[in-house]
Amino acid sequence: MNIGAAAKQSGISAKMIRYYEQVGLLQPPDRSDSGYRRYGPTDVQTLIFIRRARDLGFSLERIQTLLELWRNRNRRSEDVKALAQGYIRELDTDIARLVSIRNELERLAQCCGGDDSPECPILEDLAQPPAQIKQ
Repeated sequence: MNIGAAAKQSGISAKMIRYYEQVGLLQPPDRSDSGYRRYGPTDVQTLIFIRRARDLGFSLERIQTLLELWRNRNRRSEDVKALAQGYIRELDTDIARLVSIRNELERLAQCCGGDDSPECPILEDLAQPPAQIKQ
């Protein structure tokens, strides 16, 4: 199948398919006599794998590792689980940081009168150094 059909079946744009080939996530496909890329079912399955991993937020580097594990029939599931658990820990850290940011913004918004006055505690606070470096 051509790149358009592979894109449609995998849900990944042709531009991204070319990019994944360029960065080495997808092996360069066979080419027709006229030079067009030709993809087979294995290529489409790999693209689906990549798309699903991207949907879960895995980095390209981690996807490369996951692809290697997926292709290796001698892999140990504990290696895959360890990779997923490491990513979960990072997500938990990111979530905690985002919740903290949200709470701080909510506190600032509550301090603001939101009226016709030019006084704005939000802007005043943003002009101050962060708490950990205040002197």
